[in-house]
Amino acid sequence: QVQLVESGGGLVQAGGSLRLSCAASGSLNSIDDMAWYRQTPGNQRKIVTHITRDGNTYYQDSVKGRFTLSRDSAKNTIYLQMNSLKPEDTAVYYCAARHYLRGIYDYWGQGTQVTVSS
Repeated sequence: QVQLVESGGGLVQAGGSLRLSCAASGSLNSIDDMAWYRQTPGNQRKIVTHITRDGNTYYQDSVKGRFTLSRDSAKNTIYLQMNSLKPEDTAVYYCAARHYLRGIYDYWGQGTQVTVSS
C-alpha cells in the first residue's frame, strides 16, 4: 500500500501563487508515475500534470507556463507550484500515484481545496 498526504491548499486572489505538497509513504517501489488531479463540484476528476519515474513532466494545456511539478526523491514528495492563478483553477486538488503493474492511478490523497477569488 501507498499513502499520500497533501498539504498547501488555501484561498488566494487571482494572479497569486500557491504550492501544494504531496508526501508519499509505504510501498514506494510499487509505483511509477505520480500526478495531480483536480475536481470541481459535479464534474469528474481531471488530470492536471504528471511526472514519470524518469522525471519527465507533462501538463494540461490550461496550466502550461503557470504550474510546475517537481519532485524531491529524498523526501518522497512531489510539489505543484501554481502561479498566475485564475478563478477557474478553483478545485479540490488530489495527488495520485500509479501502480507500475496495474498501470492505473489507484492510490489517492485526501484532497486539498484551492480557491482563487476574482
